[in-house]
Amino acid sequence: MALTGSSAEADDLIQDTMVRAWRFREGFREGSNLNAWVNKILRNTFYTSSVARRNTVQDVDGKYAAALTCDADQEWRMKYSDLTRALQSLTPESRDALLLVVAEGLSYEDAAEISGCPVGTMKSRVNRARERLAELIDVDLPKANMRAGRRRAAAVSGADSKWALTANAA
Repeated sequence: MALTGSSAEADDLIQDTMVRAWRFREGFREGSNLNAWVNKILRNTFYTSSVARRNTVQDVDGKYAAALTCDADQEWRMKYSDLTRALQSLTPESRDALLLVVAEGLSYEDAAEISGCPVGTMKSRVNRARERLAELIDVDLPKANMRAGRRRAAAVSGADSKWALTANAA
């Protein structure tokens, strides 16, 4: 009671002390003072729990815990995974052009020189790669959406014309 100031905490301290004394009973030397040994365990247990209590914050309303939280990064990882998959689906020329200009930060002229193509071709490759990448990862770019719509329309009309040819042949 003198250490804790509360009978409930004193009972807990005595119980913890007895558990530790039993657990480390091999450490007690025959012929030494048992009372001093148990009191040493009691004080050490009290000081250890005091430090732990001092480092523990009472957070009844959860404000402290809310301040310690951080945003989950799973969504970012999923977007990164989608981006790498989409990059792999680009043609090698488009991917190289995009990475040289966007990721490496090279000018169109330097990227064209490295790739061995005219500057206009490099600009076209980068533009098409950006649009295709935006389409693949669902980024809203008006030009990319228009081009994707035209591609879908062409695919549908191509399928319709193939069906019409098959139907006429039958």
